[in-house]
Amino acid sequence: MNDYKRWLEQPLETELREELESVLSDPEALRDRFYKDLEFGTGGLRGVLGVGTNRMNVYTVRRATQGICDMLRQKAPGGSVVVGYDTRKNSGLFAREVARVCAANGFTVHLADAEMPTPVVSYAIRHLGCVGGVMITASHNPAKYNGYKAYGADGGQMTLEDSERAMACIQKVDLFDGPRTADFEQAKRDGRIVLLGKELFDDYVARVLQEQMRPELDKSDMKIVYTPLHGAGNRYFRAALSAAGYRSVSVVAEQELPDPAFTTCPYPNPEIREALDLAIAQAKREGADLVLATDPDSDRLGAAVRTGDDFRVLTGNEIGGLLLEYICETRTALGTMPENPVAVDTIVTTDIARAICKRYGVELRQTLTGFKFIGEQLEELARKGEAGRYLFGFEESFSFLVGTHARDKDAVSSGLVFAEMAAWHRSQGRSLADLIERQYRDYGVFLNRQQVFEFEGEAGAKKMAALMDDLRQLPGCILGKQVVEFCDYEAGVIRTADGAERSTGLPKSNVVGFTLADGCGLMARPSGTEPKIRLYFRAVGETPEKAEENLCALTKEIIRILKL
Repeated sequence: MNDYKRWLEQPLETELREELESVLSDPEALRDRFYKDLEFGTGGLRGVLGVGTNRMNVYTVRRATQGICDMLRQKAPGGSVVVGYDTRKNSGLFAREVARVCAANGFTVHLADAEMPTPVVSYAIRHLGCVGGVMITASHNPAKYNGYKAYGADGGQMTLEDSERAMACIQKVDLFDGPRTADFEQAKRDGRIVLLGKELFDDYVARVLQEQMRPELDKSDMKIVYTPLHGAGNRYFRAALSAAGYRSVSVVAEQELPDPAFTTCPYPNPEIREALDLAIAQAKREGADLVLATDPDSDRLGAAVRTGDDFRVLTGNEIGGLLLEYICETRTALGTMPENPVAVDTIVTTDIARAICKRYGVELRQTLTGFKFIGEQLEELARKGEAGRYLFGFEESFSFLVGTHARDKDAVSSGLVFAEMAAWHRSQGRSLADLIERQYRDYGVFLNRQQVFEFEGEAGAKKMAALMDDLRQLPGCILGKQVVEFCDYEAGVIRTADGAERSTGLPKSNVVGFTLADGCGLMARPSGTEPKIRLYFRAVGETPEKAEENLCALTKEIIRILKL
């Protein structure tokens, strides 16, 4: 209530003032907005838009930015930063406030002059030699959310160490009196805020075009339907496809322009088939070969491939598996495979990646969930002068990076290579659906499925903690199959059925998982940015039917044990 009263004293804009006054008669709503500060996690901030300390608003954005500026000044006073934003409600407003705070703290700000994909921010930080950057986005979340991603000088999301430093600095900043702000127009006039426009756009598009492996391939009659899902990828993705020679690209008109309410797709997430419904319907009408989709900040790529008269929506693991094999196969055939090549995925990604890498002699590095860790692996190679060894990085959440131009996932560069893959195999008389069946024959059937359970508010946070405790107490035999390996990444250990232990070799994180004797298994983790717990089930089988049977049985049993 003390926090609430202090907010009442502030000169709030009308929308926030009305919301603040309305929750006084609703104790639960009031408590949810004020029972804690919006947490600055490993990826930055993400939360529901609105009034209060536990919401995304100009005050929590300014506070976080002041803390990050304080942290950056401890490492290297001055320098420049990049600030980008997507098409969500208040994204432009929040980006402007970030720019004002950074300018007041002695940083030169390169501010996007329009909506910009997340990977372009990562690219721009590196391209312009900046000390860091901020992207205002809530990625693929529903319209009520917005967020804030913080980046380091390498163009990757802040390391765990820097995130902890930033959190410590943020906690010292008073929400209302702490942030320093510059006058926006004055900062533009004196050069502390510089707008990024066409030059960066052209540089980025030219750079991702270099990731083509068969630029000479005739792609003019490859029919593609593309949807940006009302997001920031529209100009960038279409420009890249056009420059690469695709002449038959149509865009879903209903989803082409920004719409902060995401009216046509309440969940603007390419993981969800409904988000692609309009694109698939259009592809059927137009006789298209391929559907491609990018999420609101264009860092995630979705795809659907033709199967006769219908389209098959691919999972993130299927897209990643196809891209990985295409890159390995093509670079081997063209003689451009580097010595000691490296691919990177995460502990919840499909096991088919391991089989593909083994076939092509590629080192596969696994990281914790979150693309920042994949970016760190690429940066480690770069520091050693070995960035050329990097082939591809991906995780199951429709997140891929082709190329070394960025340190975050990039739907534009990966989408460009995905389209090339489809065009190449089409020229050879094969479809991408055929390729998936070929992978089944070559490597076996690997199925992965995610179950997400949402727990809002303070009570939800306690429930998620209890569920993780329950998962750490699972029996040693499930469905009559022995648990041959149990992983607790928070404890940093992997235990085998014979009682032996070894280190995970990864940073500690609240993730647990197990593998059964038949190769099926589970990984579980609470989201770092949303009030959700994610269960990642995996199964193997000699046929798709058998793998599906194993997957369903394991899912049902775990949900029964956890009483979900």
